[in-house]
Amino acid sequence: MSRVCELTAKGRMVGNNVSHANNKTKRVFLPNLQNVTLMSEALGRSVRLRVSTNGLRSVEHVGGLDNWLIKTDASKLSDRCVKLKREITKKVAATTEAA
Repeated sequence: MSRVCELTAKGRMVGNNVSHANNKTKRVFLPNLQNVTLMSEALGRSVRLRVSTNGLRSVEHVGGLDNWLIKTDASKLSDRCVKLKREITKKVAATTEAA
């Protein structure tokens, strides 16, 4: 399983450990990924995703998973999230037509 956030595409970064003697060795910075269950109000069900804590804060700031997926470009999302985005947009369009 890759260490990439499914919502923000935040992945690992490479940098250097720098000692007091200024010796540099390569190291990896990993994102803080959490397995989270988020509720989709449009679909009426919960969805399990692997999300960074930064991405989780962003989702809560925007107003939920549905709003985040609708506003985010599909190229930044994982395949599962793109599929979810399609389902949500269809459901939202169907409810606006009925009203």
